[in-house]
Amino acid sequence: MNPHLLLRVHTDLRLGLGHVARAQVIHEQWKALGGDFTLAVSGDERARRVGAGRHPFLDEPLPFPVVDLGENLHAPVPDDLKARATAVLVDQWDTTPEQVERLRPLKVAVMEDDGDAHEQADLLFQPYLEGVSWPNTPIKNVNGRKVRPYETTHGHCKVLRGSAFIVVSPVAVQQRPKREPLQPLAVHKLLVSFGGTDGAGLARRAHQVLSWLAREDRWSGSCTLLAPGGLKDVPFPGCRVLESIPNLSRRLQDYDAIWCAGGVTLAEAMCLGIPVAVWAQNERQHRMIGDIALANGCYNLGIGPESAPEATADALEQWLGPEGQETRQEQTRDGMQLVDGMGASRVAQELWALAQ
Repeated sequence: MNPHLLLRVHTDLRLGLGHVARAQVIHEQWKALGGDFTLAVSGDERARRVGAGRHPFLDEPLPFPVVDLGENLHAPVPDDLKARATAVLVDQWDTTPEQVERLRPLKVAVMEDDGDAHEQADLLFQPYLEGVSWPNTPIKNVNGRKVRPYETTHGHCKVLRGSAFIVVSPVAVQQRPKREPLQPLAVHKLLVSFGGTDGAGLARRAHQVLSWLAREDRWSGSCTLLAPGGLKDVPFPGCRVLESIPNLSRRLQDYDAIWCAGGVTLAEAMCLGIPVAVWAQNERQHRMIGDIALANGCYNLGIGPESAPEATADALEQWLGPEGQETRQEQTRDGMQLVDGMGASRVAQELWALAQ
């Protein structure tokens, strides 16, 4: 029988739909290896749509079976579903050791964990939380097995660290430039997007910062701002406010630069060589973004809900203008090196080996 992967995700205003998007990409790679796949989802009303087998962004069905687990983040997986599965990947941030234990006797992998839940698992992917930049050499021999620097263990759990395991959509891989794109002297077209939910309300704060820059003639470009809940303020001249852009991944290269949160858009912008400024939505996300910024993959603007508008405006003025051209060019180069687009394939191969 083909190995059957169960992918357990959660979606709400805090987490958004990025984990569901990542599940879709991993499914494609798992299917290419010849495995079977089921998604188990919990969360708010958008999880009900996914749980009914509908695509979260498009008006079309999902290409795999989906089980709706209700609203509870830690809802158990039904026994009949566990009986069909070979391995499970838990991708929901707030995983508990008890939740992992309830998934036994399946092989269990966890995506991103800064607690102790992974110590009960077999495999942990840490694309952000333990540093994003890890070399392939030198190779160590540990108990007769070759180990690369990005690999370690926590107890009996194998840990794979770094940006090599960042998952991006097939669209980003297909559109990835063959050469490093050259940055314009100043940013003329800016995209501002903080996810499909913007639970932290960052779109409104970003509009205030950019309107201030435009009003004082400190930046004269055009801006497309995505505000899923709408925007009460009147857009400043040159700013277009939309609730969403269908197939956003295909439209990213229409812009000179992107201002976003630390989710799917950040990863795809780096893969495509688009310079990106980032506002974290919380302290944990800020730690993740900090490691990317240290590796020169993005421009770190701090924690959005806590940021001072004046300081953010000053930083953006430098980054968007001629003075920031060299910085943006370096971020294009280093971001493309960090995210090569093969992360989903590597994750699927590691899960396949776990399931054997």
